[in-house]
Amino acid sequence: MGNEIKVFAPASVTNVGPGFDIMGFALETPGDELILKISDKPGIRIIKIEGDNGKLPVASEKNTAGASLISMAEHLKFDKGLEIEIHKKMKSGSGLGSSAASAVASVFALNELLETPLSKNQLLKFALEGEKLTSGGSPHADNVSACLFGGFIIVRSISPFDIINIPTPDDIHCVILNPDTEVKTSDARKVLPKNISLKDAVIQWGNIASLVAGFMKNDYNLIKRSLKDIICEPVRAELIPGYQGIKNAALDAGAIGAGISGSGPSVFAFCRSVEHGEIIGSAMKVVTDSLNIESEIYISKINHTGPRVI
Repeated sequence: MGNEIKVFAPASVTNVGPGFDIMGFALETPGDELILKISDKPGIRIIKIEGDNGKLPVASEKNTAGASLISMAEHLKFDKGLEIEIHKKMKSGSGLGSSAASAVASVFALNELLETPLSKNQLLKFALEGEKLTSGGSPHADNVSACLFGGFIIVRSISPFDIINIPTPDDIHCVILNPDTEVKTSDARKVLPKNISLKDAVIQWGNIASLVAGFMKNDYNLIKRSLKDIICEPVRAELIPGYQGIKNAALDAGAIGAGISGSGPSVFAFCRSVEHGEIIGSAMKVVTDSLNIESEIYISKINHTGPRVI
């Protein structure tokens, strides 16, 4: 067992149109980097957070990386101390699974240092303890699962864990527009409808099923027809300045489909190449520029590896 390790944990896009709380996929960029050191001094301490502009808590029990690691260390009866350095490469509240990446990075790092590592299902349990901090105590496993397992995942159940990885077209790319605004997950969940009609539910179920079929059949037309959310997107769109314009710009530029990433404010769009992604991203950015909102563009294939040692 070594004494220090540095890892990368990827950002993730979740909900993916109609797949609220059950669908997600990992990105190749951006992501978080985390250094974990074993110390002779007892306790779990966050000794450095870089890139968060002082927004994230340094108290271990209040930080997703620390809370996840506390849960894992208690389970293992780990009798040494742990020191954490977190290097944020994406903004919190971006809709790209920033909190999940930190949670996954910490437990993945400790697992890599162990002589008898735990399974990913076991790590998922600990990472969810950290993710609860950002969702008002209500666990949702789409971001942590996508980040931890890599690829495109479906969360069929969290009790017990049943995470399904489905194949996706080899050439599919994702364009992300990340505006310099913030939407808290807890706030985005508050605006969701408490009840929906059976008619809307049936439409949503149809889109979910056909979206999965579209990915598995490499059918881009089916993906485009199915990437529609009639329940969550209409209310969450109000929290994102210029959302409809951004989405329309992506579609007009030839995107296969587009939608809100996680709780927002990031917006994602599918395409089939980096070159086309650059055209789509530029069109999306024109909208935020017109609103005097700074934004970043990321273009990534689906990351099938998940976290890794660097």
